[in-house]
Amino acid sequence: VQLQASGGGLVQAGDSLRLSCAASRRLFSNNAMGWFRQAPGKEREFVATINWNGSSKTYEDSVKGRFTISRDNAKSTLYLQMNSLKPEDTAVYYCASYRRAWGSRDKSEITYWGQGTQVTVSS
Repeated sequence: VQLQASGGGLVQAGDSLRLSCAASRRLFSNNAMGWFRQAPGKEREFVATINWNGSSKTYEDSVKGRFTISRDNAKSTLYLQMNSLKPEDTAVYYCASYRRAWGSRDKSEITYWGQGTQVTVSS
């Protein structure tokens, strides 16, 4: 397992989902981690990032207050709790490992991408 995302699905607006990303230890322990998403016909965009020990988190404006990123370093697993989902959250969600201990919105800082999990929110 390098980065394996799971937990996506089809939900209604207002519902919640929790995404998980199981990671190889070498990609996780000392690295910032993040979630990005890509809707059909659009570029992959930043959603959230968390630094190596979970003490710092950054969110894209449209998800602030609704999404929460977290990590369990003992399990090498990254999470994204998504509440109050909206149709515009529909996308393939990718987990990502950064080259450094602190992440950013910059995709060039990503060293490894997971395979993605589909989230579809119906109105």
